[in-house]
Amino acid sequence: MTRRRTTDPGRPTLDNPDDVRSAALSLAEGRAVAHGFGNFYALTARPDRAVVERVNRMKGRPHAQVGSVTTVRERVTSLFDWSRLPAAVRRRQVEDLIEDLFSLGPFGFRGPAATRIPGHLTATHDGVPTVQLIAPGYRCPSNAFLAAALDRTDSDFLAVTSVNPSRHRTGAAYEPAHWRAEGVLADFDHEPGVTLLAHEDEAAARRRHPHHAPTSTTVLSFHHTTARGRSGLPALTLERHGSLSAAHTRAVAANHGFALTLAPRAAHPLRPRAYAQ
Repeated sequence: MTRRRTTDPGRPTLDNPDDVRSAALSLAEGRAVAHGFGNFYALTARPDRAVVERVNRMKGRPHAQVGSVTTVRERVTSLFDWSRLPAAVRRRQVEDLIEDLFSLGPFGFRGPAATRIPGHLTATHDGVPTVQLIAPGYRCPSNAFLAAALDRTDSDFLAVTSVNPSRHRTGAAYEPAHWRAEGVLADFDHEPGVTLLAHEDEAAARRRHPHHAPTSTTVLSFHHTTARGRSGLPALTLERHGSLSAAHTRAVAANHGFALTLAPRAAHPLRPRAYAQ
């Protein structure tokens, strides 16, 4: 049976090894790559300050806005300073939680930053220098692209952001991430520094992640704990209520000995982008 594509048949895709190699080379040369990421699209680039600032300006953000990072499964633990975990939290406990949530799909974590993470990719929260890791989850074919890009750049991490114009450009309160390649092209095809690497079948990408809405990831922080939850477990903070619901995240966290509290801005979940038919 011929696999059905839901993107332009001439468009580079994550399932084509030649396209993946070409996109990894483009990234290494300084271009940003808009690519399938779980069940939506992300914009990944070299982690150099100048490139991160250029991507910020491209999106309409302040040029110095702190970026997030992404990587592959084998390099996740190298991004964090495990010596700065809160006293109530054990490293193995957090590693197992990360493994379970990335096995489900795209997700984000904020933790104490390893000292080699540059300042433009770290932010101090609760007195702790932190890094925000956003990854597509282990089910996504974009991991092959990320691995190729890491090899090309000789790095353990890349800069990443969602593919959407910032509210500073549009004036909207929130501009959701794209989950269709056509939307990515509509907003960024005019940018000479962007390469597209699409999901071959966008509907299949969404089916691959049945628990996730097609929008920016949920973000959970473990650099500090709040007061213990009703269960008596140490409570981690849900910083952003994105694609995986708070209820589902809470259930997974409980399996690893954590309660969950919601930051004020996580009180309302992000809504997926609506497209005109």
